[in-house]
Amino acid sequence: MAKTIGKDEGATAQARSFETVIGSGGETHQIAGADGEVLTTQQGVPVADDQNHLKVGERGPALLEDFHFREKIFHFDHERIPERVVHARGFGVHGSFTLTESLGDVTTAKILTEVGEKTPMFVRFSTVAGNKGSADLARDVRGFAMKFYTKEGNWDLVGNNIPVFFIQDAIKFPDLIHAAKQEPDRGFPQAQTAHDNFWDFISLTPESMHMVMWIMSDRTIPRSLRMIEGFGVHTFRLIDAKGKGTYVKFIWKPKLGLQSVLWNEAVKINGADPDFHRRDLWDAITMGTPPEWELGVQLFDDDFADAFDFDVLDATKLIPEEQIPVRIIGTFVLDRVVDNFFAETEQVAFCTQNVVPGIGFTNDPLLQGRNFSYLDTQLKRLGSPNFTHIPINAPHAPVANFQQDGHMAMRNPKGRANYEPNSWDGPRESPTTGYKHFAAEETGRKAQVRSPSFADHYSQARQFFISQTDIEQKHIGDALVFELSKVERVDIREAIVGHLRNIDGKLAQTVAAGLGLKALPKAAKAAVQTRTDLPASDALSIAKQAKHSFEGRKLGILVSDGADAAIVTALIDAVGKAKAVYEVITPKVAGATLDDGTLLEAKQKIDGGPSILYDAVALVLSADGAAMLSKDKTAKDFVADAFGHSKFIGYTADALPLIDRAGIAKEDMDEGLIALGGKPDVARFLKACGEARLWARELSTDLDAAAFLAPADA
Repeated sequence: MAKTIGKDEGATAQARSFETVIGSGGETHQIAGADGEVLTTQQGVPVADDQNHLKVGERGPALLEDFHFREKIFHFDHERIPERVVHARGFGVHGSFTLTESLGDVTTAKILTEVGEKTPMFVRFSTVAGNKGSADLARDVRGFAMKFYTKEGNWDLVGNNIPVFFIQDAIKFPDLIHAAKQEPDRGFPQAQTAHDNFWDFISLTPESMHMVMWIMSDRTIPRSLRMIEGFGVHTFRLIDAKGKGTYVKFIWKPKLGLQSVLWNEAVKINGADPDFHRRDLWDAITMGTPPEWELGVQLFDDDFADAFDFDVLDATKLIPEEQIPVRIIGTFVLDRVVDNFFAETEQVAFCTQNVVPGIGFTNDPLLQGRNFSYLDTQLKRLGSPNFTHIPINAPHAPVANFQQDGHMAMRNPKGRANYEPNSWDGPRESPTTGYKHFAAEETGRKAQVRSPSFADHYSQARQFFISQTDIEQKHIGDALVFELSKVERVDIREAIVGHLRNIDGKLAQTVAAGLGLKALPKAAKAAVQTRTDLPASDALSIAKQAKHSFEGRKLGILVSDGADAAIVTALIDAVGKAKAVYEVITPKVAGATLDDGTLLEAKQKIDGGPSILYDAVALVLSADGAAMLSKDKTAKDFVADAFGHSKFIGYTADALPLIDRAGIAKEDMDEGLIALGGKPDVARFLKACGEARLWARELSTDLDAAAFLAPADA
């Protein structure tokens, strides 16, 4: 009898204590058994028939007397709440934060001073522009919002995977989002900025150009939510027991490192699995490999703020880590999925104003506007000022106040007094433990103005661009050409290239050439001339922070009947040692029988498991299997896409005909294609996979590489 290598047998169906019976009209009823749960109405009334509406006769009119029907339909009709205007598509998970280094010298916040304290938290990842039904791999900023259930109340650190933003003042936020979302007369495009309205707005808003460099980079098409950084964006304050303030920026770094996909790959992933990021995070947690991040801070005082080249209150600017290194103060792990998506992920409410004693705000005008807007939006979405009564939003710390009534109030003050001060009883303020705002001295005339210190819109954009490796710079150019090629108005395209000239001349030329512009447009008028003395920062590059590890990644193993069992076993063992995962793809989802008679179960049929879903692939085929798959377009796409996306490909000798039929000529085979003849080859292959991609291949195969590699005009 053949042995089987296959899926975990732990996912067995739960036993059901229900009995299925057939009703008098032929309908099916699930009758609760001795241990079964009885179906009831919302009022707790047992339901006898959940299949049929109450009627007059078998074919007669339905009766409104059927209160179970009315309640069921009533609730169904009101299931949906308004989706978020931005960050509508999100995915939330639970975790915990552990402090490893105290900041007791600069703050009273217990979550930042009590080393070893484990604080429960909830994190919601999201995209910004698309609606709830959009795909995961849109080119977009990723929201990274964290709710810490501290002993002193909830602290919401509402961040992104990018440390800067498009605008400097919150009054422009509605305009930015209106421009980025689908155009109002046609309702498309969905979840993408490649259209006239967005780039028209950007062309008229030069303060956005630093953010444009980030969103056109690989940061906005991440390989996994487990592989993104997080940033608080704004400058906040930490406040000590004496009321002294210290400026702080929050940054969190993934232990798995950073990784992204290619744009062509992202487009195809959205078709093959629009839930790619959700599924990836769910699988990692449920398989017992929860992702972790290190939480860090950049701390500085007024002297640094005054001497820094840019205004620390400007949300379009960052502080390079080379100037103020990130001080790691703790770690957090996300290790529990939600019980119910709507109750938790959809109803969670983040507010930037939610801070605890010892954490405060600055005069960043974007932050000040967010503090108003986030609270305001919860009333619209969740329908009541009592949204903190929803369990996912409820503090774990005790709550005591005189706020009362309103829709869905789950708690109200007890006793006679519902006001303060009173001479009865109830909670009282505490000057010793209560929240104290930073005592800042403010002077100035009342006016609608923008500080001149906010006026340099290009210098840090240039710094970001020159910090990238060659291939990352190429991807930025590719992205700009793609996005602007979807813009119908030539004058808007030209205006953006004019802004790019203030950032990098070669980038501007590359984009102009990619768009086929007849002449290079004039540089945009700059309020402040671009500084060219700012040094490159390795922390701004994904490639320069590479972990050189395959941990947390996924190998796709394409297998046919008669394939070499020893190679398959060696691959599976090597993947496990690398703390990675694998999926087997076969011509039929039932699996493949290897050359030793072993039945290898499959996770995917070749049609449903394209190579875009994997970080690297291995082709373990027999001669007959390769001959069969060489006739299949999907199998040829599997290999061609992996090669075109610069992935490492392991292959057995019998797989060569499929490689050839996929359009990869013998002379095109490079060091990224690794022959698998035995265990040493498998080890070499897995080590190579830790480099993520063979970028040299893209520079030799992509048509756009020629323009990128050409020298800039003098």
